[in-house]
Amino acid sequence: MSIPSALKLGLAKVFAYALLALLLIPAVTYVFAGYAQREQDTRFVEGISQRIDADKRLPSAEKQARKDYYRSNPPSTICNSTDPEAQDYRAAMCERYGDVWQFNMARTVSLGALVASGVLLVAVLGLGALAFVDRKMQYASFVTGWHLTTWASAASLVVQGAMAVWLSFWVTAVFFHQYSPKPIIVVGLAVAAGVFVAVAGIFKRVQSDSRAVGELVSEADAPMLWKRIRHMAQRLKTDPPQHIVAGIDANFFVTEAPLTVGDKTLAGRTLFVSLPLLRVLDQTEADAVFGHELAHLRGGDTQSSARLGPKLVQFDHYRHAIRTGGLSAVVSPVLDLYRTIFEFALARDSREREFKADRIAAKLVSPAAIAQSLVKIAAYAQYRDKIEDELFGRNDRHDNTSLGIAGFVAYGLTPYAASDDFLNAMKTANVPHPFDSHPAMPERLRNVGMPLKEHDYSAIAVRKPAATWVQEILTADAIEQRLWSDYEQQFAQDHERSLAYRYEPANDQERALVLQYFPPVVFALKGADTVEVSIDGIKTSADDTTVFWDAVKALEFKESSFGNALVVTHPEKGMMGAKTTKIKLPGLKKDKDAFNATVGIYWHRHQIMRAHQLEA
Repeated sequence: MSIPSALKLGLAKVFAYALLALLLIPAVTYVFAGYAQREQDTRFVEGISQRIDADKRLPSAEKQARKDYYRSNPPSTICNSTDPEAQDYRAAMCERYGDVWQFNMARTVSLGALVASGVLLVAVLGLGALAFVDRKMQYASFVTGWHLTTWASAASLVVQGAMAVWLSFWVTAVFFHQYSPKPIIVVGLAVAAGVFVAVAGIFKRVQSDSRAVGELVSEADAPMLWKRIRHMAQRLKTDPPQHIVAGIDANFFVTEAPLTVGDKTLAGRTLFVSLPLLRVLDQTEADAVFGHELAHLRGGDTQSSARLGPKLVQFDHYRHAIRTGGLSAVVSPVLDLYRTIFEFALARDSREREFKADRIAAKLVSPAAIAQSLVKIAAYAQYRDKIEDELFGRNDRHDNTSLGIAGFVAYGLTPYAASDDFLNAMKTANVPHPFDSHPAMPERLRNVGMPLKEHDYSAIAVRKPAATWVQEILTADAIEQRLWSDYEQQFAQDHERSLAYRYEPANDQERALVLQYFPPVVFALKGADTVEVSIDGIKTSADDTTVFWDAVKALEFKESSFGNALVVTHPEKGMMGAKTTKIKLPGLKKDKDAFNATVGIYWHRHQIMRAHQLEA
């Protein structure tokens, strides 16, 4: 699989960030410690030379010999000397935790960190390369890389954190001959918090919960369909699914991972079938889709995904915890690098699996059947997305009871298939799938030996099936009715909430909807005063003024022993730079987090609303 230049650039950036994350602080420590040692050596040699010159008992030759000795054996090197005559010199200069000892240790530890970081990068690249070799190697490679990168990132954070604390003292001491305990304490606490996040994340276990919206189809509900699936599985010499789930999503898939459907968790092999798609596919075309999915079961694809999937979820949760854990974010690029490399390997393997499953389906049913099914599925999915985008983009509320998405798609697909938009979309279309990144459809058609011309797409997409498998599912109509009702009700609710973000509002009806989701929130201040956060802005009762959201460019909450305050930076300039307003919040203590969260949400709503107006 050729990697596009944009992805290559992205990988190069991740690699560069990983280099910085691993090498920057150790390199700075190594260079700084070397500089400090040279400065220390210079001061020591100058001082000892002055003392030697001041000793009138020593002859000139002895003075020169002693000065030459100290120049050749400054404090930075004497601690590693084994000369027995320098024992007293070493004892005086190399006391544990003394200045000379610290600089030597900083150089040693930072150099070791640089070497260890280089080894870690080589190991990450090597383990990533193993994932490209063979699917069986992917699981072992990822688990090994998972443990290596998580523990290595935690260890790196400890070591680099110690360096950062050490630097926060010595940088000011060396360059300014003074030190401030405040940065040392701040850096130390940040390091401790980051280390806690990293170590806690290693031991945290995350539940991997795969869900599907649908209903089980028993053998009594669809005896002929079950018989057909089992017959095809027998021909492919693989065990058939134990469960068939019918839904309204525009895809088909199989899985061997635990799958939650409603209030049940299904174990074993599960086949998900799309009822809307089964209505547009004739039985032969649907058989080709079933053959494709069963090929994944035979090839071990689903078993591999079931083993690897939870590990990927665990690793991604750890990456998120590290990235959002304050100082721990310093080491997140190392984790991102390994995950990115592994994702490339998974994508390449996914393409190969899809091509192989298509060829098996073509052999099991026919090349024409799998090609036609791919076109119909892609056409339906793309048009349905188009309809839903248009419905969601409307600025009027929808009726919660009936949106009629299925009807819109059924009646509009034929004219859409004759449009230029359809032809352009089909050239790069892929078939939707919840677990894998599928190749573009034209590549899949060539893979099964059925490359199609542009005018073929439209004819296939609108071709009515003579007989479908939906007709053999006794509960299909009832299942679809229930699922579409729930889906459209949720769609309408999500759309209504989006309108609460889009409306300014411009009239009473719009204002009522916005206030339904964003009512004014009042926080008590000192005495009888209050501060109110609303869709209009922030209002305090102390001076009865409102800072409107359009007058806000930035917000900063400041805590003080004299009373908390919210500093508002305005878009316009003031006499001395940025114009600001200070909203005093005396007495706002235990509610400060809730206040800040509310202010952030309401200001974010206002920004989305203004951006939507500009787009419109």
